[in-house]
Amino acid sequence: MEKNNDLAIEIINVSKKYILHHQKPTLIENIFKLGQKEEEFWALKNINLEIKKGESYGIIGENGSGKTTLLKIISGITSPTSGEVKLNGRIVSLIDVNSGFNPELTGEENIFLNGMLLGMSKKEINKQFNKIIKFSGLKSFIDTPFYTYSLGMKMRLGFSIAIFSNPDILLVDEILGAGDKKFLEKSSKAIQDFFKQRKTLIFISHLPQLISKFCEKTIILEKGEIKDIGKTKKIIKSYNFPNFGQLENLVI
Repeated sequence: MEKNNDLAIEIINVSKKYILHHQKPTLIENIFKLGQKEEEFWALKNINLEIKKGESYGIIGENGSGKTTLLKIISGITSPTSGEVKLNGRIVSLIDVNSGFNPELTGEENIFLNGMLLGMSKKEINKQFNKIIKFSGLKSFIDTPFYTYSLGMKMRLGFSIAIFSNPDILLVDEILGAGDKKFLEKSSKAIQDFFKQRKTLIFISHLPQLISKFCEKTIILEKGEIKDIGKTKKIIKSYNFPNFGQLENLVI
């Protein structure tokens, strides 16, 4: 089949099953398969989606609806039980702020470690090194161990490396919510510049302001299935965000 070069991501009949163990068996029960209660849990069910280059998609839904599982499958962190994902371009995922970092290494050392894991060469990292530190705002802490960083500091370093790794596809799972207002404004501009280069974004958030800011289209996931998909403005109006009233004054 001829490859569609306009597509950045093609998700074909993707499903993901987990086996839930409801109690820990004793040694004897384990040997004789007694007392074990197992349950199949389908985190995703027959997901089909085509995302073109330069498109930005938000994903919303309750906790446990399959949002993070879908991003992990797209990024290759985990494999689907069935179906497949086709990618066109370098992909970078910001799903877990600790992923790709060594807690014992300094921020400076982790820039090289994480950058190489994202597919950057040492030459590329050296070229972007000072820009990464400046963007993160962590110059005063860059020679301290990563385990001393707060959640927000980890997010800032991870986002900075991701943006300067020059990805074609960027996956972001909620972590921008750990940043302060100043960094949100800075990261917002970086994502807008990212779009101008015909890059592709998938963004998970419980904040309607962020989804509206970054995403042209939005998907509602419910119990592992796509419940609705369409223009973000329409989807946002139809979805009952928790604590929306408390978030109305958030400006980015």
